[in-house]
Amino acid sequence: MVVADGNRALCRLGHIERGRREAAGGFRSGFRGHGRADLEPPRGARHRHGGTERPVDGQIAGSMMSTLRNASGGVLVAVAVLAFSPPPSLAVPPDPAYDALLLGNYLTALKEAEKAAAIGDPAAHTLIGEIYSKGLGVPKDLKKAARWYEKGAKLGDANAQLAFGVMLVNGTGVKQDRSRAADMFEKAARAGLASAQYNLALLYIGGRVRRQDIPAAAKLLQKAAEQGHAEAQYGLAGLYAQGSGVARDPAKAAQWTRRAAALGHTAAQIEFAIMQFNGRGVAKDEAAATKLFTVVANKGNPIAQNRLARIYANGAGVKEDPLEATKWHLLARDAGVSDFWLDLYMAKLTEEQRSKAEKAAKAWVIKKRDG
Repeated sequence: MVVADGNRALCRLGHIERGRREAAGGFRSGFRGHGRADLEPPRGARHRHGGTERPVDGQIAGSMMSTLRNASGGVLVAVAVLAFSPPPSLAVPPDPAYDALLLGNYLTALKEAEKAAAIGDPAAHTLIGEIYSKGLGVPKDLKKAARWYEKGAKLGDANAQLAFGVMLVNGTGVKQDRSRAADMFEKAARAGLASAQYNLALLYIGGRVRRQDIPAAAKLLQKAAEQGHAEAQYGLAGLYAQGSGVARDPAKAAQWTRRAAALGHTAAQIEFAIMQFNGRGVAKDEAAATKLFTVVANKGNPIAQNRLARIYANGAGVKEDPLEATKWHLLARDAGVSDFWLDLYMAKLTEEQRSKAEKAAKAWVIKKRDG
């Protein structure tokens, strides 16, 4: 049973993101740092949202080519939040604005940050931008947030450059200007922010804002991946798998996919399970692959549920189990992932077997719902 790469369950790249805990260190400078059926997507498989498979965790479904189209012309979405704490090595003396923020005293934090901003503290501008961006103790005001981020960016704060770049690329709180956004990401990327490196890589892949340069994108993804950025790790794995911008290297593709999977990246977990099942870039291990599919399926991911159903239906690496196969198929199908082959498999079961599978699927849903 071989899994093909041609129609991946999940895309590798595709959304602009804001920072998390970045290597360059949060808000500093005065702040503390703020058949025998295979496991490929079944022929004709469709998810009810948009006609293509979409996993439950919000990642965009499709292939690397759809990712490139998204990066060059689709909607780029801001995700995550700016981090308010640097690595321990970058810790600085206590700051009243940051301390107030941690305690949830947002108005006090705002007043203290405004004092620091008045004397030119770059990170203070960024913190004020974050307060207005999130509506922390004040009405949410993206235009004000953009102005403060812009001021912080001009003063050289990398987190402000990243945040303002996201607003520019999406046109939130400010007129959309992807060229200027690329400049912001480039500055923040040079400062070592992994999310900025990832975002800039997307723009190089898209080829509209910057000349398409996949090798340059690969280098940026490598830098971000080495900092533990799961999306970058998964994207870099895709480049190694396809030989885009780097020499094709299945072992490195598996290595980076494994690392992203270890960070809980759902798409990477599914991909790595497929790699293990087929022995692509790693030692073939159907049992380990089945365990990983089970982990993701139990998260409620319909793609993993569909693959697990096929594994049990075929007895591939496990004992054939019609009840488990049908249970997972029903769950995946209810979530919008259809599979004609599994429909035929289920039709051959006895009425009693189907009834037991339906009860098992309902029990799983109730358990998932009730925690």
